Amino acid sequence: MDTGLLLLRLALAALLLGHAAQKSLGWFRGSGLEGTASMFHALGFRPAKPMVVLASLSETAGALLVLLGLVTPFGAAIVIGTMAVAASANADKGLWAHQGGYEVALVYGLTAAALAFTGPGAYSADALLGMAAPPGWAGVGAVVLGLAAAVPVLLRRRSLLRRPESAA
Repeated sequence: MDTGLLLLRLALAALLLGHAAQKSLGWFRGSGLEGTASMFHALGFRPAKPMVVLASLSETAGALLVLLGLVTPFGAAIVIGTMAVAASANADKGLWAHQGGYEVALVYGLTAAALAFTGPGAYSADALLGMAAPPGWAGVGAVVLGLAAAVPVLLRRRSLLRRPESAA
């Protein structure tokens, strides 16, 4: 089981770090800061450049904590919140990614939640430091914290989308 949890953490962290690099650096055929800011603006995430930076830093921080298995429920909460916001941008397109939907964000967020509920396993900084959180409650806390952190961003986006462009 511990090897499986390590593989799951490595895969999720690598994908999140790749997404952050696409947004901020333009790596892996990403749009970089300017291109992503233009997309964020169109999606209602404003001010766009700071929102791109916030999204990239959130993905990076969550990925690094998950990768190391360090304060895993907190790292999972960061990922859950970031993915909830990301999913909202594509919610109108439905679930499936091939139609531009929120499938990828959902899978990443659910993977992070699963890690918060199971813990990172024996091959982790949490285990090394003896910081194992109680099963169940750490997962509940991570989901609640992650979703609560997403709410202000989602409410701001909603209010900006309802205003005329000149007011945003």
